[in-house]
Order: sequence, then C-alpha cells, then structure tokens
Amino acid sequence: MAELLPDVRFKVAVASAKGGVGKSTVTANLAVALARLGHAVGLMDADIYGPSQQIMMGIDEKPYVDKHDHRLLPIQRHGVWVATLGALMDPERPAVWRGPMLMKAVDQLLAGVRWGRLDFLLVDLPPGTGDVQLSLTQRTALSGAVIVTTPQEVALIDARKGIAMFQRAGVSVLGIIENMSYYLCPGCGRQEEIFKRGGGRDMAERLGVPFLAEVPIDPAVVTGGDSGRPIVSLAPESAAARAYTEAAEAVRRTLDARGP
Repeated sequence: MAELLPDVRFKVAVASAKGGVGKSTVTANLAVALARLGHAVGLMDADIYGPSQQIMMGIDEKPYVDKHDHRLLPIQRHGVWVATLGALMDPERPAVWRGPMLMKAVDQLLAGVRWGRLDFLLVDLPPGTGDVQLSLTQRTALSGAVIVTTPQEVALIDARKGIAMFQRAGVSVLGIIENMSYYLCPGCGRQEEIFKRGGGRDMAERLGVPFLAEVPIDPAVVTGGDSGRPIVSLAPESAAARAYTEAAEAVRRTLDARGP
C-alpha cells in the first residue's frame, strides 16, 4: 500500500486513553505553537464521536471541495490548516458509527483532504484505544505520539494503556504532557496543586519516555477555546502558553534529530 501523506514530514498523534483530560485543547495549542515557531502545520480532527476543533480553532464555515481532485480543502486558522468532521456534521446529532464507518471517516481525513506540503500534521484522536487509533496506525506511518494526562491516578492508569498501545503498534511515544497540573493564582502567582501534581512526570520517568510539560489550570484556556482562540494565540506570554510552546519545541527537537 502506498504511503499516505508523502508531503507531510512528521505525522504526530495526540492521544489520551481517558476522556476529559483536555486532549483536544492540548492538540490545538501544540499546533498553534508549532506554527508560531515557523512551521507549516496541519491539524486533523479524528475525534470522530466528538469533534471539537471547529470550535477551538474558530471555524464557522463549511470546507470547500477542490473541483479537480474532489478533495476537501483544509481551513486555515491561527496559522494552522485544519480539517474536522465537526465542520460538516450537524452539531445536534450524535455520530453513532460502527467500525467500518469509522475506518472510512479516517480514510476521508487522510486521503480525502488536500493537505499539501506540511512540516507537521497533528492528529487529535478520540479517547480510548479502539478502531480509530488502530486504523490510523495501519493507514499511515506515524512519526510518534504525544500522550495527554492529568495528575490523578485514574487518568495515569489509562495513559499507561495508551502508551502500551502505541508501543505495540511500533509507534514511538514522543512524550507525556500533564494537563491541569496546578492552579496558578492570577493575583499573587501562588501555585495550588489541586489534582496531585507530578504524576505525569513520575510516570514518564518510570516508563522511560520524555516528559514534555506541566500545563497549569487557567480559565483563559477555557474561554479562549470556547471563542476559537487557543491560549497560545490569545495570550502567548501566559504560563499555559509557555508550557505548550515548551512541549512543541521538545517534540520538534526530537523529530528533527531523527530526520525525515
């Protein structure tokens, strides 16, 4: 089978085996951070059951179809080329899809979108270790995966499952991001460890994978995502934006060192 996306240098999955840890927010901000670092970046929203990048990236129009090859054209926001089924679906209707339909949706996002030449394509995966994850690893050669977790043990248990899934599929784990790591008081700068900070770093050390960043709880991350302005674009000097940029730089260094 011919390799899909031959003009994309690095294809990076962003995953969490547990929902609710902020994976889509992390993906959006990593993409914007990489674009701000000067790279050509795409963001593929493969969270089939709950696509949200159309909201987080501020997309309010339907994508166009190229009249020559009949492929969808990604929409650019914040310097990132975005393709999401959320821009095509009725937001009030659930995606009740079985395995073959999921695989077809993944193929549509991979081969049915004219991505063009990119340095990075970030893939926002649904939570879990199911059909979409398996289809993606089978259909294209991933450069690596970033795992998102929160500090609680219940999230860390699932994160370890996600790491094991990628390792069994022969996909390198580029690192772990601990989201909602601590609360940073906007008035006094004091850090409050609400969710047992440090679990992600400890897990990375135990498993021998890189630890990329601790992202603090910041209400501006939520309001920015809801209004279509990721925090890296909205407030690039904030602690959360700096953490995302630190993670993006670490991913870039690792992949650059490996070469194309």
